Amino acid sequence: MFSTVRLTCIISRCALLALLLLSGCVASRKATRKAYSFFPPAPDEPRIQYLTAFSSDLELGRTPSFADFITGRPAGASPLVKPYGLASTQGKLYVCDTMAASIQIFDLVKRRSRYFAPRGEGRLQTPINITVDSDGTRDVADTGRSQVLIYGKDDSYVAAMGTKDEMKPTDVAITADRLYVTDLKNHSVRVYSKADRKLLFSIPRDPKAEKGRLFSPTNLAIDPKGRLVVSDLGAFSVQVYDLEGNYQRTIGEQGIAPGLFARPKGVATDRQGISYVVDAATQVVQMFDADGRLLMFFGQAGSSGDGELYLPASVELDYENVALLQKKAAPGFKIEYLIWVTSQFGPHKVSVYGFGSRK
Repeated sequence: MFSTVRLTCIISRCALLALLLLSGCVASRKATRKAYSFFPPAPDEPRIQYLTAFSSDLELGRTPSFADFITGRPAGASPLVKPYGLASTQGKLYVCDTMAASIQIFDLVKRRSRYFAPRGEGRLQTPINITVDSDGTRDVADTGRSQVLIYGKDDSYVAAMGTKDEMKPTDVAITADRLYVTDLKNHSVRVYSKADRKLLFSIPRDPKAEKGRLFSPTNLAIDPKGRLVVSDLGAFSVQVYDLEGNYQRTIGEQGIAPGLFARPKGVATDRQGISYVVDAATQVVQMFDADGRLLMFFGQAGSSGDGELYLPASVELDYENVALLQKKAAPGFKIEYLIWVTSQFGPHKVSVYGFGSRK
């Protein structure tokens, strides 16, 4: 049998070992302090933080259901396959999945998603971009059908604009009384009356004019001053017009340096007039002030690292859902609005960034 002295010695050694292990865990926790990705990188003052990325509602934080465990696969919508355009409003994110011929709707509050894939006359073929109006009406540019498809807030099919012989739409921008539609076939932006969907005029007004000429217009945005911002894939630039189609300026030119474009696609503008332009070739998003001067860029080529983009396509700014993602911000970093960016390939199809500043 052990003596009392020997037993006391063993207990003391065990206590010492436990203390050493505990101190090691504390040191390990301090050593693995969470790292945050900012743009621009230090020592510059951070303006944009990479927050998260996802391809399905499971990555968004959905709690697996009992059905998930029984079947071995998630119930509901599958991960995004090949997304392009997106829109956010009222706690929901709408993402066009060109490969799945559907729109996946993410409920950011409930952390669940569902497919919107209507049948019959309203069937989607190749939805490339979606715009949601203030009343919930959804306008979808479908390049496969060569039409703009219009749906109600309740998912009902409302109407279609255009035919294969008439145009090839890629994006829609909405004002109080008009619809602006990019048309690859006719190298223009077609302007319709929202009330009766009749064609009013096309941009550029003078197709023979050198300045403001469009070659392959792909994406649209309307800035706070009422200017139409159009990314032109064929001209390696972004064209800016007023809402009557009068040419204002050109942003960028062909190249792979900051301020230049190799493959411009998605565009968006914030409330201060800053324009965001996706370049699918350099795989970054560039930011320009209201006068077209380069401010900065963010993102980098890659498929799975923090802040990386893999053939990015579209960008959307979101002021409504900041509170849902503020907890992912670094301590002391206050988010003003969210920036959603789609990647057509890789495991992270939707990347989320936050524009803000340190408190």
